[in-house]
Amino acid sequence: MNKAQLIDAIAGEAELTKADAKKALDAFIKVTGDALKEGGRVALVGFGSFGVSERSARTGRNPQTGKEIEIPAKKVVKFKAGSELSDAIN
Repeated sequence: MNKAQLIDAIAGEAELTKADAKKALDAFIKVTGDALKEGGRVALVGFGSFGVSERSARTGRNPQTGKEIEIPAKKVVKFKAGSELSDAIN
């Protein structure tokens, strides 16, 4: 499902216009991104939680040449599914 399809689904499910659904989705994305940039966590009970973790620097290999390369440390976004979402999938 891409963003346009998600907007259509939200609009249908919540009985909103597509424009209102797009505004709501864009607001969610912005607020979640801002919270994660500040090192926070966003938890939606039953759905899951978004958080930031740090990946340490490491040595990797260029698959074409086999030469070792240094991969720098960076922050990555992690998502952990909640129990209701996990149960719905299984």
